[in-house]
Amino acid sequence: MDKNNGYFDNIKGGQGVQQFSGQGAYGAPAPAPPKGERGSGKGLFIGGMFTGMAIVMLILAVWYLGISVQKVVEHSGEPQQQYSYAEDSAIDEEVIEKLQMLESTIDKYFFLGDPTEEQLREGMYRGLLSALEDPYSVYYSSEELTELMQQSEGVYYGIGAVMGMDAETSLPRISRIIKNSPAEDADLRANDLIYEVDGNAIYGLTLNEIVGKIKGPEDTKVTLTIIREGASDYLEVELTRRKVESPTVEYEMMEEGMAYIQVTEFDDVSIKQFSQALEEAREAGMKGLVLDLRGNPGGNVTAVVEMCRMLLPQGMIVYTEDKYGHKSEYTCDGSKELEVPLVVLVDSNSASASEIMAGAIKDHGIGTLVGTTTYGKGIVQQIIPFQDGSAVKVTISAYYTPNGNNIHGIGIAPDVECPFDGEAYYGSEDHPDNQLEKGKEVLGGLMGN
Repeated sequence: MDKNNGYFDNIKGGQGVQQFSGQGAYGAPAPAPPKGERGSGKGLFIGGMFTGMAIVMLILAVWYLGISVQKVVEHSGEPQQQYSYAEDSAIDEEVIEKLQMLESTIDKYFFLGDPTEEQLREGMYRGLLSALEDPYSVYYSSEELTELMQQSEGVYYGIGAVMGMDAETSLPRISRIIKNSPAEDADLRANDLIYEVDGNAIYGLTLNEIVGKIKGPEDTKVTLTIIREGASDYLEVELTRRKVESPTVEYEMMEEGMAYIQVTEFDDVSIKQFSQALEEAREAGMKGLVLDLRGNPGGNVTAVVEMCRMLLPQGMIVYTEDKYGHKSEYTCDGSKELEVPLVVLVDSNSASASEIMAGAIKDHGIGTLVGTTTYGKGIVQQIIPFQDGSAVKVTISAYYTPNGNNIHGIGIAPDVECPFDGEAYYGSEDHPDNQLEKGKEVLGGLMGN
């Protein structure tokens, strides 16, 4: 995932290469005003209150996590000893005493409702992960983990938008709209920033929290407040949630023997879909290939590696290195090397696993990249499940292209620069795609046309 890659609903958060079964904005508006500046009832008092609660939740998380760790040991059947604290642990008796005092204070004085034990625990677990200050390290409840796994099957429920956190504004930015979805019907667009959900400001929330507000039961409505480049004011968009089926690979034959394959995500289902697309293209007489990775937020390591093995010559695909200096290498035997000229379309929403593929193609010199510089996510996450059905996704390593480049925070520059002409695309019913046309032009030259 790193699917966003958290992957919830059909709105996929973050751009994550994940070891499981894996964006800076261009032309982005100025940073959105802080939570509480726009509209009534969103003042600093509420913001401060929730900030304070978040801190309390984070502290309480340490206490409850210590208890939950002990429960895991109990269930393992090992002999139980009195719990002791590691020297480098944040948990000790003094901390637990203070946590108990804080919990008692909340119970006695907190005015806005009575949070349940489960709510407090969930908030504490999430707070502990948020203390890492890593947008890609998150906590999943058992329900959220189940939804995450369902999405790898290519069926989603929600509005049909893929999004990640925008580095410049700290707001969610839409990277791709799924075809025939509520988001497409409502004319949401790539690079739209989401400012409010149902009239509530979301500035400062995590991507998982935002997605949780956007998703909901089928046939229910949600209203998004959008910041769009070039628009003079906020846009209010109402959508009706529904089931969305999204194939992750699309294929068509174009003129002069050019094949077009778009990969929108690197999921488990993508491997077979990509293989079938290549096979059909060859049977149709493919003489050159345009591979479209624009708006692709990433996916899992297995998928991108297997798909790279259908294109690359013998050699390195990607390697990772963890905090201990341990390396893991992913290689290709070259038995399925692509036999025709290749052009790869990329943009600032091409992230993570997309950059693994684009970087390998560029380093091996088997294709030409066309478009704009990619997002620049060069780190890997792993999903670690627990006995109670919950899990955490944590950043475990950095990855490097075959030539040893770490593209994190940098991205991959295209060989042929071609910014997307959004005004022409959205201003015409024909939706002319200047980047695709440039890709076809470059491919034609490689084919000798």
